[in-house]
Amino acid sequence: MQIKNRHLFRLTRFVLLKLPGLFAFFARFRKPVKRILIIKTDAIGDYILFRNFIELTAASAKYKGYKIDLIGNRLWRDVTGKWDSEYLNTSYFIDPKSYYEAPFKTLRFGWRLFRNNYEVVLQPTYTRVFITDGFAALTAAPNIIGYQSDNEGIAPRYKNKTDKFYTQKLILPDDAYFEFNRNRFFFERVLQQPLSINQPYLNIASTSKTDIAILPGAGEFKRGWEKEQFLQVIQRLIATTNDTISLIGGPGEVAAGEYLQSQLPSGRVNNLINTTTLPQLIEIMAGSRLLISNETGATHIAVAVKTPSVCILGGGHFGRFAPYPEGVSPAPVCIFEKMPCYNCNWECIYKPKPTEAFPCISAIGVDTVWQAVARFIPV
Repeated sequence: MQIKNRHLFRLTRFVLLKLPGLFAFFARFRKPVKRILIIKTDAIGDYILFRNFIELTAASAKYKGYKIDLIGNRLWRDVTGKWDSEYLNTSYFIDPKSYYEAPFKTLRFGWRLFRNNYEVVLQPTYTRVFITDGFAALTAAPNIIGYQSDNEGIAPRYKNKTDKFYTQKLILPDDAYFEFNRNRFFFERVLQQPLSINQPYLNIASTSKTDIAILPGAGEFKRGWEKEQFLQVIQRLIATTNDTISLIGGPGEVAAGEYLQSQLPSGRVNNLINTTTLPQLIEIMAGSRLLISNETGATHIAVAVKTPSVCILGGGHFGRFAPYPEGVSPAPVCIFEKMPCYNCNWECIYKPKPTEAFPCISAIGVDTVWQAVARFIPV
């Protein structure tokens, strides 16, 4: 969390750390209603790995008949609206970072949550952050459940305080390192029942798989393969297949898309970057016979819509989001160059220049990626 205005942040910190006690005092004089709040404000990939558990919560014996509210990230509100709204009562879509220096906005939102009189608040994200810990506390719900968590997303001086907001903190077992399995473990404990689901899924009408989708970005520049490398793979695709290449992505991929399109023959590349809604992009991926991308939310969408994929994978969170464990179909074919510094949480020890990708990404060669892609090209 990067703070520019320390004065405003101190006021927000007061709201998050001091007012929950006052709210909890007034909550003693009311009876909670059968209403649940789930807090999940991560990026799209995290949401894809989580969203099926909303439906399972709604259908569970423990919470059947409860109203379910969601605090989500505004980046994927259209996905929730299209595929998950039937399971939700009220959804709040926010930019969580915008609250750290906005004490009055934080207070207003906290008051709204308090007035909803939740019986249960669930925070299934393992890497907790300060602002959402505070939102959970401001509800003054009698049951607030989350993970014990680590300090990747929250400084120890704040986590030591926000830990006290939770009535139950789950300890992650060693065999639940993969993110989807973390979500399953969380909801099995909360719902008090086993869940047989082992991968994300999206219910999209059956469609023929045609063409090849390529997402040439990674959210953060340093975590993505260079556009020149993607160009060489696309050139080989054009030389060996008649498929149309669809470039997909959002604002962060615009420059890469323009570069690739300018270097390739017209008619073979369809540049859809930043021209589609997120649901439209998901439907494009559902209709593709192959996705090639960095390790982004697109990788998890591909699994959910049953599209084979090749994932260019770095080491920052190796094993947590990819590679996928056995038993998933179609699992992404992950290409990586294992280094001793893997699982650094993207705190790279090599300190590459601003114009350079992390070494674990730049070390991956075009030939290695092409060998994986070629498996999906008809002879």
